Amino acid sequence: MAKRIAILGASGYTGAELVRLIATHPGLEVAALSADRKAGMAMAEVFPFLAHLKLPVLQKIEEIDFSGIDLCFCALPHATSQAVIAQLPRDLKVVDLSADFRLRDPAAYEKWYGKPHAAVELQKEAVYGLTEFYRDEICAARLVAGTGCNAATGQYAIRPLIEAGVIDLDEIILDLKAGVSGAGRSLKENLLHAELSGGTHPYSAGGAHRHLGEFDQEFSKVAGRPVHIQFTPHLMPFNRGILATVYVRGDAAAIHKALADRYADEPFLHVLPTGQLPSTRSIAGSNFVHLGVVGDRLPGRAIVVAALDNLTKGSSGQAIQNANLMLGLPETEGLMLAPVFP
Repeated sequence: MAKRIAILGASGYTGAELVRLIATHPGLEVAALSADRKAGMAMAEVFPFLAHLKLPVLQKIEEIDFSGIDLCFCALPHATSQAVIAQLPRDLKVVDLSADFRLRDPAAYEKWYGKPHAAVELQKEAVYGLTEFYRDEICAARLVAGTGCNAATGQYAIRPLIEAGVIDLDEIILDLKAGVSGAGRSLKENLLHAELSGGTHPYSAGGAHRHLGEFDQEFSKVAGRPVHIQFTPHLMPFNRGILATVYVRGDAAAIHKALADRYADEPFLHVLPTGQLPSTRSIAGSNFVHLGVVGDRLPGRAIVVAALDNLTKGSSGQAIQNANLMLGLPETEGLMLAPVFP
């Protein structure tokens, strides 16, 4: 019997992506959808590409009966999930796609998000949702905090290298290109077609990007000492995808081996042959991550590149992967869709 699922915040990009993926998932059934400003509307009115599906009408959160729900995806804006999840039944499993429970230290949350955490006790029980590195903890969790999409991409490229001790921890530069859907669906002047198309620009440079909090937390934990990378994201005029280019000091062959060894048995992580580099067009619409390594012209330096779809493996696909583990379902179920090409 399929597990019954609620999606809170279903009118955003990640909510729609959850519905798209669950539609072909044999073990999950969408039982409730919420969207505060669009309550009372059919999902097909909000997203015509989902018109072929029989889905519940959008409701306000307080109208949902959670008594028959097995798991809830919370795809609400940052800083709103805390209060909502605190009011949900304690026996309900929750996967949160926002930033609200990613940082374990309440002081770190306040530093990066500018306000005190409103559900500190819940924050203590949340498991960080980078599936391939927290699989056992996720299986036993009630509340899983999905990673940031940029944070996931960077970690897939860098984390195994820290674990293997094959790079200089004080010389890690991450240059990242992100598709515009990562900025959400809200109307913003800088995301208008005329403002964005035909160009690109960096943002949150110089240590201002909030996902640095995740990098600091996770890399320092793995290394057993503080690790602070340089990170500059760029907003690109394409819809889906993230391409992370990482510059490190280390031997390219050893770096490639560390990645290949770490991901050898991972169904969604694919390390390309040495010298080949990934592209966002090869992973669009999928839960796959492609990684590649090349040596630099300067001896002892290397370039690592990772590509994933920010809405799938970077968010909603990762959330379903975690939900599968939490519900005792096969981890890959509903997620082996091939990328969309061209």
